[in-house]
Amino acid sequence: MAQSTLASVPEYVDKKATGLDWLGNIPIHWECLPNRALFQEIKSQGHVDEEMLSVTIGRGVIRQAELLAESSKKDSSNLDKSKYKLVEPGDIAYNKMRAWQGAIGVSAYSGIVSPAYIVERLRGEGDSRYFHHLFRTPAFATEAERWSYGITSDQWSLRAEHFRSIYSSVPPLEEQRLIVRYIEDVDQAVLRFISAKRRLITLLGEQRQILSTGVITGGLESVDMVAAGLPWLESVPRHWRRFRLKHLASVQTGLTLGKDYGSRPLQNFPYLRVANVQTGRLDLSNIKTVDVSAEDARGCLLQTGDVLMTEGGDIDKLGRGAIWHGEIDGCLHQNHLFAVRCHDQLDPEYLVALMGSRHGRAYFEYTAKKTTNLASTNSTTLKEFPIFLPSLAEQRRLLGHVSKAVEPLDAAVDKAQREISLIREFRSRLVSNVVTGKLDVRQVALRLPAQDHGMWDSLEREVAAVAEPEESEFGEVEGEDATT
Repeated sequence: MAQSTLASVPEYVDKKATGLDWLGNIPIHWECLPNRALFQEIKSQGHVDEEMLSVTIGRGVIRQAELLAESSKKDSSNLDKSKYKLVEPGDIAYNKMRAWQGAIGVSAYSGIVSPAYIVERLRGEGDSRYFHHLFRTPAFATEAERWSYGITSDQWSLRAEHFRSIYSSVPPLEEQRLIVRYIEDVDQAVLRFISAKRRLITLLGEQRQILSTGVITGGLESVDMVAAGLPWLESVPRHWRRFRLKHLASVQTGLTLGKDYGSRPLQNFPYLRVANVQTGRLDLSNIKTVDVSAEDARGCLLQTGDVLMTEGGDIDKLGRGAIWHGEIDGCLHQNHLFAVRCHDQLDPEYLVALMGSRHGRAYFEYTAKKTTNLASTNSTTLKEFPIFLPSLAEQRRLLGHVSKAVEPLDAAVDKAQREISLIREFRSRLVSNVVTGKLDVRQVALRLPAQDHGMWDSLEREVAAVAEPEESEFGEVEGEDATT
């Protein structure tokens, strides 16, 4: 990435004002035109044999089969696809309810999308990939939000006539292509960087698991051992007592979304999804809310000390757990998360450590219901999880030893994750500066080889997929306005 850095890219010398907040000043030889002059809306219907495409926030336009294969999302499209709109390679498609969140992009495929979506095609010469990157900048998302219409954010819609009223920056065609070539080079470098960091995180996680497992399932002192009776666990300390989880904790199932409450009064509650529960930690950066009855809310209300466990997902993430410390008042959990409430003799931290140990991983992988790319468990299987239990005092002593031993590994993982986040932010800022004419990449791009990724394909999807492995989360069934 030596050539693809901000330090090696100059600014344009001569600029002119657009009078638009989202574009600012652009190079003097660029045009600034309304989208109505650049694009025409396409409403071709009746192509029922074409494959379904999805417009996603994180990855733009992808094949729906790819989206469904990576998650437990259900095909929410209608059986009658006669009114679905045709999308051809190079077309821009967007979800009008989610354009302000980034659900827009160029298609690399022929296919069809929901009739509720908008399909736009360049009127004359142009490189759709340039506009793909332009329309996926945070600045355009803000502009799309400004033009979207609706009573609440959940109903904001960027109608076709409003899209056509937005002004876009338009470099000369050859410059558009050079910009795309430069961005593809950046994406190659970002992809290599993120892949390397994720491999490092995996190796650190494996090392952490080895250190933790030896202590959590074998203790610290040299004591008499007894056969564990499990194919993946040879022996355990003789003085530890064997239980099933159901004897040491209760398992609370969560809220099923989309329930029809009729005329019953409802209240608004925050709730946790699968994406909020990572291995050993919670990600509370994006909390959704739901309107439910007070009665239903009581049955899935979280309590401080609950161990949150995922019902399914990628096989290596099945059964991942984290502790709820009461971070949000009145918070619920959806039905693809279990809330395990430990009794007095089981420390919640010890249970999380057991779930993350080789013993826990082996149990959930051994008992999981598996499909091609996913695995899932259920509350009955979870309750049968075998636990070899030391005294509460010994549990806490073992946890303290593990915490000290893995502290350097956890610090290294945090550092790698921060670096992934920073490189993605860098890439976003860099692309935004390039496509809006803040940086002149022409000379740098001329020295770069053309990427061999197909006429309309973009590495951005690969970068997003590697950087955001939880994007298509297990069990999160979105409505058609969100994904299809």
